[in-house]
Amino acid sequence: MKTGFDISLTSICRKIDTMDILLLGRYDNNIMGTGDENVKKIMIVEDEVAISQVLKVYLNKEGYTTEQVYDGQEAVGKFLSSDPDLVLLDVMLPHKNGWEILKEIREQSTCPVIMLTALGDVNYRLAGLNDGADDYIPKPFDADEVIARVKAVLRRTQVNEGPEKKFGHLRILLDSHRVMIGEEEIDLTPRDRSLLLFMAEHPNRTFTRDELIEHVWGWEYDGSDRAVDLAIKRLRQALKSWPIAEGEIKTLRGLGYQFSVYKK
Repeated sequence: MKTGFDISLTSICRKIDTMDILLLGRYDNNIMGTGDENVKKIMIVEDEVAISQVLKVYLNKEGYTTEQVYDGQEAVGKFLSSDPDLVLLDVMLPHKNGWEILKEIREQSTCPVIMLTALGDVNYRLAGLNDGADDYIPKPFDADEVIARVKAVLRRTQVNEGPEKKFGHLRILLDSHRVMIGEEEIDLTPRDRSLLLFMAEHPNRTFTRDELIEHVWGWEYDGSDRAVDLAIKRLRQALKSWPIAEGEIKTLRGLGYQFSVYKK
């Protein structure tokens, strides 16, 4: 893999700190986040290794975590598996170009996308913006400008939903009582939503039918405890797109039900 010493970076970026160039050879994909779920993840889709590394260095310095993709064919799959907060997307990529990738992302997500390309003609910029890009940065670029634009786009697209519970792709917005899997809002009945909210407040804890009836249905409920089984069945159907690797509602025979979480 080439570093900043192997490629003339003056043709890529207009401004790079000398110390950052020296660091390029030492930065790798093992840079980890802080463990704070509020730290934003930026996915860099760029086939030029030197450009990708420069962006990675600057983004890491600003406290973002990064995921690097070098091939257009892999981009959408990586996007779906890594669930980034923003994508920096080059247009000229091997096997699949940025316009095609942008279209596929937009079919499934409203995640902000900033296009990066040497095609500086205004028509290319308009095409990207009209196809759903949130911003467009022509090369050669100023790395500090890229960071400023990333921050601006994240501010524009961030909606304050209040406190939330997050379990991988599953998000439960506590103030608005909305349930989301990725960008999709899950439609639940009020009772089923209350059951999910209660169980999500106590992940990996097992509850009997009677305990769930007491906490969710209320002491005045005098119906059958089969109502719990039916509600759990509806919740499982509603959450079927939640990856099994991240969590599930389990039945523990003879004990009850558990909101099992494997990934937060």
